[in-house]
Amino acid sequence: MKALSGRTMTSVFALTAMLGIAPGVAMAQAADTRTAVNEVIVTAQRRDERARDVPISITTVSASQLEAAHVEQLSDIPRLTPALRFDSAGSFSQPTIRGVGTAVTTSGGGPNVGIYVDGFYVANPESTAFDLTKVKSIQVLKGPQGTLFGRNTTGGAILVTTADPSTTTAGELKASYGRFNAQNYQGYATVGLTDRIAFDVEGQLRKGDGYFRNVINDDKKVGAYENWSIRAGLKAEVSDDVSVLLRYGHSEADDPTLLLANAYVDRDGSSGMLSRVPTAAYGSNSTANRQLVYFYAPPSTYATKPGEVAIDPPAPVGFTNTSDTFQGTVRADLGFANLTSYTQYRTDSAVNLQDLDATAINLFNIYIGIENRTVTQELLLTSKPGPALQWTSGLYYFKNRDTYIISAAFGPPPYFTFGGSSTTTYSYAGFLDLTYEISPKLFVTAGGRYGHDEVKDAYFNIPIAQSRVQVPDFKTNRFTPRVVVRYKPSDTSSVYASYSRSYKAGILNVGGQSLVPIKPEDIDALETGYKYDGERLSFDLSGYYYFYRNLQVSSFQSGAAVITNAAQSRIYGLEGSARYKVSDALDINVGWAYTHARYRSFEQAPYYSYCDPTGAIIALACGAIGPGSLTQTVNDSSGYQMQRAPDFTGNLGVKYSTPVADGKLTLSSNLYYTSKFYFDSSKQFEQSGYEVLTLRAQWVDPSDCYSVAVFGNNVTDKRHRAQVLSNTLGIGAVWNSPTTWGVSVGAKF
Repeated sequence: MKALSGRTMTSVFALTAMLGIAPGVAMAQAADTRTAVNEVIVTAQRRDERARDVPISITTVSASQLEAAHVEQLSDIPRLTPALRFDSAGSFSQPTIRGVGTAVTTSGGGPNVGIYVDGFYVANPESTAFDLTKVKSIQVLKGPQGTLFGRNTTGGAILVTTADPSTTTAGELKASYGRFNAQNYQGYATVGLTDRIAFDVEGQLRKGDGYFRNVINDDKKVGAYENWSIRAGLKAEVSDDVSVLLRYGHSEADDPTLLLANAYVDRDGSSGMLSRVPTAAYGSNSTANRQLVYFYAPPSTYATKPGEVAIDPPAPVGFTNTSDTFQGTVRADLGFANLTSYTQYRTDSAVNLQDLDATAINLFNIYIGIENRTVTQELLLTSKPGPALQWTSGLYYFKNRDTYIISAAFGPPPYFTFGGSSTTTYSYAGFLDLTYEISPKLFVTAGGRYGHDEVKDAYFNIPIAQSRVQVPDFKTNRFTPRVVVRYKPSDTSSVYASYSRSYKAGILNVGGQSLVPIKPEDIDALETGYKYDGERLSFDLSGYYYFYRNLQVSSFQSGAAVITNAAQSRIYGLEGSARYKVSDALDINVGWAYTHARYRSFEQAPYYSYCDPTGAIIALACGAIGPGSLTQTVNDSSGYQMQRAPDFTGNLGVKYSTPVADGKLTLSSNLYYTSKFYFDSSKQFEQSGYEVLTLRAQWVDPSDCYSVAVFGNNVTDKRHRAQVLSNTLGIGAVWNSPTTWGVSVGAKF
């Protein structure tokens, strides 16, 4: 990563020299600038503020940056955001920021990174890797956000902001076509019904054949997908002081991509899955260059190359999800303060069809149906700009009913009932955050949030027998404070030091068929940072140290999700990002992060191994499948690198514009880099470092109404594992897309 940063700085100096500007002079000119031309406004403290005045580490991604990096889904934004990963466990999105994330998938499990769209919390992890449509910006808040955003923001929060309806009639159409028959169609229109009432509607259809091939029947469309959505809004200015925005959204996804796993191959034997088994059991204690599935599976029943899968056609693999969202936002100017009310009702209905053994033998196929119902209500009261005391206060209510319907098949379907579970989670909170201007250069912030969480009406069904077991209610209370000191050397810079606390709510282990509750995770964070925002140069630097306790650890055994509180960790690191406007035609963005995330104490980490058919090691006894099957034991992972927490990540973006044929040609590129990391907590399943390069060329006509672009994603064709699905039936790997390219056209009116 140091080499990457060095190359970046060399490029900056070379470019300034080409333009006849000495780098030192350019930096000095930027430093002398009193105000930024394009100030970035963020809502990280629940009110509109200049990014440089907010004492939080934030990566803000604009609509133009999303387009330049060809970001189509929220899960693509790590390309533009250092220290962020957006991994999945099957169809469950599990983002990680600065090493803080979760691998838990169970009813009511919850994330570690809160995702909000226009102020509304998205609770269901199967609905957070959504397609992006009329997005204005995305803000990634790094570090615990427990005071202003509440439970389940131990890693941070991701805020997506879309366009409001406007009384000025406007519209936009986009279409693209690319490799693997990839098609994307988007449309947006807004119109004024009166001078105070506006309506807008947007729709999207994204479909294609996918990049997978089923080696069992040579089906090259086994990864075919079709996702579509529609969203409408009605905004009324009831008076000069009150506005009401009503929104309805409907989306349907049919996309098996995240579930198409082939057999994980242990290239160098580092998984150690035979190291604990007597050599006599399998003739070797090394798994080097071996696929980690049922030991005696014939080669014709599994695939190992990127993009190839082995699926018995009578046993389908797929994911579908239907969502309906109803939202109401009321904003009122009360004179002394601004009041905002957010009201939401959301339903999600998903079906997962998975082959858990990563072979075509049909050892075990599972059906997971999930019905998720969410109600949220938030009242937010914020002070008016101007006075020395600025404040934000609020009340929050959350209810989420999460029901899992489980069926299974030992062989091809039909499925038989195999369990199921349900939880209803309630959360009530009140918060207050105060910032006082001691002098024009010195500010002090103090805030706190008190939250009460309950998990009620919970049960799980005993597999096959389907006898229901009621689980006792579980209640917890948490106070999450925040203290910040900020110094403002000039109008273009800011330095701060902060302490904050957050928590991931306690849950019930219904997926593991247990009556024992799982305690909340707690994190305390210290951070210091510096921000500068000038006319041509803007940058920020931050350093942090986290105390992270009671990590909720998940493992998968024959379809059951077993969860425990088993770990403590320490995380520290450094981050930086910069934008340099070399000229009116050339912009350079660079970001980097060093994250040292290690388990301080983790003596019972899940560890997968082949079973011991000799019976010499009782802990490795073979299960129902017998010799050649996998089993789970434990490992002392104290001191190990935390899962999904690479030491180094970074990105480099370059955009150059020039007049062509009376229009404007824009050339852009984005390079993303990550160092080595592990998909698990016992360092069994490793992903080496890799880079992903995106290129785009777009021409806009003289009227600025029509555009055409060509693009390429992963143009170096770097293949890597996008996720590893580990359980006692087999270890599966889902691979990223190979090189793709395409063309897009757009029109605005």
